[in-house]
Amino acid sequence: MSLFLALALLQVGPLVSPGAAPPIAQPPLRDARTRRRQAAPSVVAPAESNALGECLKLAESGEDGEAAAQAWLQRTSGSARAEPLLCLGTAQAAQENWADAESAFLSGRDAAAASDHALKARLGAMAGNAALARGAADRALAALDLARGDAEADPASDPHLAGEIAMDRARALVMLKREPEAAAALVEARTGSPNNAQAWLLSATLSRRMGKLAQAQAQIQTAAELAPRDPEIGLEAGVIAMLAGHEAAARQSWQSVLAAAPQSPQAETARGYLAQLGPAGSAGSTTGAAIRK
Repeated sequence: MSLFLALALLQVGPLVSPGAAPPIAQPPLRDARTRRRQAAPSVVAPAESNALGECLKLAESGEDGEAAAQAWLQRTSGSARAEPLLCLGTAQAAQENWADAESAFLSGRDAAAASDHALKARLGAMAGNAALARGAADRALAALDLARGDAEADPASDPHLAGEIAMDRARALVMLKREPEAAAALVEARTGSPNNAQAWLLSATLSRRMGKLAQAQAQIQTAAELAPRDPEIGLEAGVIAMLAGHEAAARQSWQSVLAAAPQSPQAETARGYLAQLGPAGSAGSTTGAAIRK
């Protein structure tokens, strides 16, 4: 089963003509499994990497991972509990048991050695991600704020992790309708991960929602340069172009989605938008003003 979290940061409003395509969800949140793969090399001590690695294999495959993590947890105490709790949370996330996963990750963060800021930051980020998965934006933001502080306290802080934390903070802040703060968080995300196309995509979408079309166009251009075949970027680029009154550019963006990922949900939506526009230059062609924010 996929662990991608089906949470939307923002939605693209549908065209308002009859038969309009449904709203488009923004890119899925990074799942606990992806976060663990990013974190493990820098946070797992060499002597313990085999134990954690084997447990995580079970957790991710669904083969008694939770039982293995619980058994490991029973054999540990103190700061050594952090790793089995990380594995336990991953197993629970694999089952989409987000509340228990959040609790396990937070317990792991609390158990980690006070000086191990990197491990604390990663566990806090995973807890925030799990909270977002179940729509608990306030809890997510609290966990992510802890993760942000832990990352800042780490003398060898990973800029990529800081960027990931900032993107999840932006998601939580948008859910809480704190858009200016979300925009500031995305500045942090782009600073921490300047080559992360998703950070630029989310920035463009938020700028569009805030009515800053020129800024949105510049940000989606950067996203497209970083990931030219990403269907979500092509979809958002088309919406921004339509709102700016550039129908030909919008058509080109949506056609690129069909070419790059013809079987994707984004392609289905792009087809709906193109159908509503009608043939290029036709009298019934919908203008950018017909896109509902």
